[in-house]
This record gives sequence, structure tokens and C-alpha cells, in this order.
Amino acid sequence: MGYHYNSNPMLGMTILFLLAFSMFIFLGVDSATLSSIATDREALISFKSQLSFELPNNPLSTWDNNSSTSPCNWTGVRCSNNSGSGERVTALDLSGLGLAGSIAPHIGNLSFLNSLQLQSNRLRGTLPNEICNLSRLKVLNLSSNSIEGSLPSNITKLKNLQILDLMENEITSRLPEELGFLSNLQVLKLAANDFRGEIPYDIGIKLPNLLIFNGCFNKFTGRIPGSLHNLTRIEVIRMAHNLLEGTVPPGLGNLPFLKMYNIGFNKIVSTGEDGLSFITSLTNSTQLNFLAIDGNQLEGVIPESIGDLSEKLAKIYMGGNRIYGKIPSSIGNLKNLTLLNLTSNSISGEIPNEIGQLQELQMLGLAKNNLSGGIPNSLGNLRRLNDIDLSGNSLLGFIPSSFGNFQNLLSLDLSNNKLNGSIPKESFNLQTLSTIFNLSNNFLSGPLPQDIQLEKVVTIDLSNNLLSGPIPSSIINCKSLERLFMAKNRLSGPIPNTISEVKGLEMLDLSSNQLSGSIPKDLEDLHALRYLNLSFNQLEGEVPEGGVFRNISSVHLEGNKKLCSNLKCKNKYGQGEKPSTAGDTYSFGIMLLELFTGKCPIDKCFSGDLNLPRWVQSAFPENFMQVVDSKLLVGDVCNEERDDDDDDNLYVSPEIRVEYCLTTVIEIGLSCTRDSPDGRITIRLALQKLKNAKHNFLKNRNGKKV
Repeated sequence: MGYHYNSNPMLGMTILFLLAFSMFIFLGVDSATLSSIATDREALISFKSQLSFELPNNPLSTWDNNSSTSPCNWTGVRCSNNSGSGERVTALDLSGLGLAGSIAPHIGNLSFLNSLQLQSNRLRGTLPNEICNLSRLKVLNLSSNSIEGSLPSNITKLKNLQILDLMENEITSRLPEELGFLSNLQVLKLAANDFRGEIPYDIGIKLPNLLIFNGCFNKFTGRIPGSLHNLTRIEVIRMAHNLLEGTVPPGLGNLPFLKMYNIGFNKIVSTGEDGLSFITSLTNSTQLNFLAIDGNQLEGVIPESIGDLSEKLAKIYMGGNRIYGKIPSSIGNLKNLTLLNLTSNSISGEIPNEIGQLQELQMLGLAKNNLSGGIPNSLGNLRRLNDIDLSGNSLLGFIPSSFGNFQNLLSLDLSNNKLNGSIPKESFNLQTLSTIFNLSNNFLSGPLPQDIQLEKVVTIDLSNNLLSGPIPSSIINCKSLERLFMAKNRLSGPIPNTISEVKGLEMLDLSSNQLSGSIPKDLEDLHALRYLNLSFNQLEGEVPEGGVFRNISSVHLEGNKKLCSNLKCKNKYGQGEKPSTAGDTYSFGIMLLELFTGKCPIDKCFSGDLNLPRWVQSAFPENFMQVVDSKLLVGDVCNEERDDDDDDNLYVSPEIRVEYCLTTVIEIGLSCTRDSPDGRITIRLALQKLKNAKHNFLKNRNGKKV
């Protein structure tokens, strides 16, 4: 059967039109595709033109406009095929390439971009408004650069954005209200910038999908937005190191997926015994592994419910608050705890034995509290411990020999307590100890163990105790030692020659002991030594003249009557002037202030322009008793009983007599240490004033008025 063809000319024209239209559409699509990839190429080349490179090799050398290579094959560029548009640039990852310069506005022409990662470079300047033209963008990471200025006001156009990371830049602005239009945002990282003003109170309402909020290290003010506590899926809330105030808002019990809660170092307050009750709310957060509320003004008692927190909890920071009461024994339930920091509070009572159950613990910080009682032997069970700091309490009794069980300990600080007894020999065999071994300002007695094996430790401080006997020659085993402080003890015998084999030694203080014999000449060979204090011992013989002994301001030998040298007394402490009577007076004044305050002139609290005399002067005369060594205020004088026959008009209480005597002594010390040598009293007058103070003190023990 044949077909019948219509000879109507209009039909032929229609067919020709349809064919032509089809070819036009085809060519148009192809032209658009070519034009689009060309647009992306041009945008990338323009972006590159604003950059410079700090690495030896150009990391963007493949970005060549004259090359026939597709931009999709350039470094850091990823493309995808898009329906109707062909291949387009969809991701740009140039992180950590050492790029410098600014972000060119042409970046906004990459209209199909959904991921832009420029973190860990050296980019400067402001964010161009054109970056907000990238309406498909889901990931924007500009962290660890030097971007400044404020966020673009048209940021609302980034409606698909899920991750915004601006950490570690120099952005100075308030959080724009427009940020609240990014309702798909899941991760918002703003830490380490200069953001100011309040965090919007409704941030948790406008950003309902938020999983991570990090606003640490800024200057945010106002209160913690309570709406953050309504985000039932949120995992991380970090607002540490800001200027936030007010209380912890309710709602913490609504966050079952919360892993990290950090509001440390703000001005958050609470009052009353139940001021920390919000901790109980966190027991519903079964994924919690990090809790930091330190450095605030939180008051209250740690609730027993702390032991009911997540079994995944690894780190607790609660130091620097106004927490009081006891440490709950339930804390021993937190089996995966690696860090417990409760320093600088007013916590009292004893250290719970249950802390010894925290087998994963690596850092224990209980310093600067009011803890009493003994140190539990159970702490020796903490084999993973790196750092233990119990300093600044009122702990009594012996140092547990179980401390010798520590296998990973790097730092041990038990200073400023009331510990007594001898130092366990096991403590001197902690071969992992590498930073500090500090037992100073206690009542430790007896000889030092003869076998010291602290090969890695940098600082040993045993000063201001009651230690006796010789300095062990095994100090030579402390190969890494830089600072050795043994002042104010009862150590005797010669200074061991082996100290001169500790080649890295920078500071050596053996003052105020009963050391005898000569100064080892080999100390001249300690080329790193910059401070040597051997004052107030029983040393004799010639003083070496080489090495540190050439610098009169670095060596302290006063109070050794049998030493013979041109270097008998140094002048002004630490000033390096030529020997003089004014210098003798200064040294005498320093000695007085050191004896009566219990502070060493090189104490770490003295830095910059603050030295021992200026520290004492700042408290004198109104508050001078605050700088007097508290150990001078304990004894028979302050506890003497009054005779019933004493006349009320003549009787002077022992407290007043002690205070009057100490006032005189401190005043003499300050008069001897004035900055100008011409302003110092003579050594003769200083001695006369001391004699008068002694005379008045003894005379008034008989009930005479001062």
C-alpha cells in the first residue's frame, strides 16, 4: 500500500521551520554550556589574580587560562554535570595552600558552587558581598585566616547554607539579624574573632536545625540565649571566653544528644547552696563528654548527681569559681574521666578515696582550695595520671608511698600544704616526671633519698621545709634539670661536685641552709647558670671567679662569714652595680624581707617591674600583715596566757606586740631597699633599729604598753 503525499506548500514550510527550530535549540544549549564553563574559568582566573603565594611552589600553577585543560582538572576544583548546563564548578577546596591576598568578588560568578573551603590560609580583607550570590552554597569555611570587617548584610541569600565556619579571623561586628534567615544552618562556628554585642535571644528558634554552635573567644555580652537549650538535637554549645553574664538558663535537661557544654571564663553567676543544680539537668545528656563552667562566679555545692552524668564524660572543668562544700564521693562513678579540674575554689573536706577509682584520669587539679586531711593512698592507683596538682590547700600527713606507682606522671605539685614526714624514696624514681616536682612550703623533714632518678624533670622545688642531711650526689642523674630550689631547709654537708655535671642548670638556690665546705670550682662550667644563691650557709674558702661568678648581679653569697673573695657581698639585688655600702644595705634589706615574708626574690609571682620590695611596699602599712609569712604567727608568743594580776591599762596583748615588732622589721627592710642608694638608711642605723625592736618586744612581754 503506498503513501499519499500532500503537495500543500504550507506543510513543507512547517517542516522546515520545525527542523530549523530544533537545530537552534540544540546549538543554543551547546553554546550555553560552553559559555557557562567559560564563565567559571574566567571567575577562577579572576579569583587567582587577587592572590599571592607564600610557598616556594605556586600551588595554583595548573590554573592557566591559556591552557586547553578544563578547569575541572585544576588543583582544588571539583565539577559536576548539571542537567541543562553541562559540567560546572561545584566545589572549591584550597585549604592550607598558603594563599595570601583577598577574596575577589568574582567568586560570586561560580553560580553552581555548593562548597567553598579556603580555611588555613593567609587571606585578608573583607568578605565581598558577591559571595552571597552563591545561592546553592551549602558549605562555607573561611576559618584560620585574617579576614576582617563585618558579615555581609545580604547573607540572607545563602538560604541553602548548612555549614558556616569563620573561626580564627579578625571579624569585628555584631551578629547580624539576617543570620536568622539561614534556617538550614547546622554548624555555626564563630570562635576566635572580635564579635560583639548580644547573641540573639531567639537564635535557637530561627536556626532550628543547629547542631553545633561555637562562639568562644569573642566579646559577646548579655545572657546565654535560653533558646539554645530548646534545640533538642544540638550536640555542641561553646561560648567560653566572652563577657556573658546572668545565670545558666533552664532547659539543659532537654538536650539528649549534647556532647559538649562549655561556658567557661565568662561572668555567669549563681547563688546559694543549690547554685549548681543545673548540673543535675545534664544527667539527661547521655552523650556528654565535655563539661566546662570554669572561670565564672558560680556559687554552690557540687551535687551528688554529678556521679550520674554520662558514662562518656571525659573532662570536667569547674575551677576558678566560688564552689564550696565537699567533693561528692559519687564522682568515682565517672569511670571514663580523663581530666578533673576544681582548682581555685573554696572546696573543703577531704579528698574522696573514690577518686582513686578513676582509672582513666590523666589530670587531677585540686589546687588552691581548703582541702584538709591526708592524701588518699588510692590516688596511687591512677596509673595513667600525667599531672597532679594539690598545691595551696591544708593537706596533712605523709606523702603516700603509692605515688611511686605513677607510670606516666609528668608534673607533681604538692606545695603550700602542711605535709610532714620524710619524702618517700619512690617519689624520686618517677622517671617520666618531666616538668615540675614541687614539694615546697610544707613541713617535710628527714634526709633526702640518696638515689635520685628524675632524669627528665626540669624543675625541682623543695624549698621552705625542714629537710636535713646532705644533698645527694645522685643529683647528677637529673640530666634535664634547669631549676633547683632547696632554700630554707636544714641541709648540711658540702655542695656536691656532681651538681656541676647538670649542664642545663639555669637557676640554683641553696640559700638559708647549713651547708659547709667550699664552693665547687666546677660550678664555673655551668654555662647556662644565670642565678646562683648560696647565701646564709656556712661556706668557706675562696669563691670561684669564672662563669656565673663574673656577674655580680647573678650570685648571692651574703651570710657566709668565712668566704674570702672580692665578691663578698653583692650590692643592689639584680642590678649589677659595683660593690658599695649602699649595696650591702640593699642585700641586708632583701634578706629581712625574704625571712619575714617567706617569699624568695625570684618567686614566679614577681615579673616585669614587680619585685619583692615593691610587692611588700604595696601592702605597707595598712595591709602589711597579708604579706608576712603566716608561719611566724603560730607559736608560743601568740598563745601566751595573760597573768590575772595584769593591769588592764598596762597589759599589751601578744597580738599587738607581734604586729608592732613586725611593722618595725618590715619598715627597716623597705628602708634598706629603696631604689635610690642615697635614699637607703645605713647598715649601722638598720642594725640599731633592729636592736630597738627586739628590746621593745622582749620588754613588753612583761605587760608594759608600747
